[in-house]
Amino acid sequence: MTSAEAVRKAGAVILRGGAFKPSTSPYGFRGLGEKGLQLLAKARDEFGMAIITEVMTPTDVSMVCEYADILQIGTRNMQNYMLLDEVGRTNKPVVLKRGMSATIEEWLLAAEYVLSQGNKNVILCERGIRTFEKATRNTMDISAIPLIKSLSHLPIISDPSQGTGRRDLVGPLTLASIAAGTDALLIEVHPNPDEALKDGAQSLTIKQFNELMPQSQAVAHAIGRDFITR
Repeated sequence: MTSAEAVRKAGAVILRGGAFKPSTSPYGFRGLGEKGLQLLAKARDEFGMAIITEVMTPTDVSMVCEYADILQIGTRNMQNYMLLDEVGRTNKPVVLKRGMSATIEEWLLAAEYVLSQGNKNVILCERGIRTFEKATRNTMDISAIPLIKSLSHLPIISDPSQGTGRRDLVGPLTLASIAAGTDALLIEVHPNPDEALKDGAQSLTIKQFNELMPQSQAVAHAIGRDFITR
């Protein structure tokens, strides 16, 4: 609730939170499940934000749809075709994250699974790909943003938090994404990132987020783009 209030005041219009958290290790924090969905719904009601959360299995789609305004398909599930078919049968917008090792063609064909079931509201999300580089969590593929715009009619958003895994790089990659043409940004924020149960190293503090917003607006305006915050 603290995060939701802060980012809303700064101009964010959608709140992303993971009620279900896929984790490389089975011992990592794996989310709060339906209780987490209820908390997200509470934040939406109090602060007037749409909410997006990840759905991980076909059997959970109907439950998540009861709470979420937008469904997220995470990088590990980009090629979970049964799940893609199931969200394609809903009327909820779907954010489809790029698989960590996926080519552009594979990513677009995964989107086709959703589209082919009748759901035309697909949003692509560039979140970095896995390369040999270990200095960052992933390698953010900024070139994917203008490339997708030339190949597809679908909107594309950028996730510089997952894309770098480093708090100090989120700001620069945010600004680069705006210049490259991203339609929106997914940025992780936490009141005290060092105590976060998940992904604290890539989460901005509230102060850092507040400082990034006017910088983002300035870059957007410099290239003749509107920056919608309300």
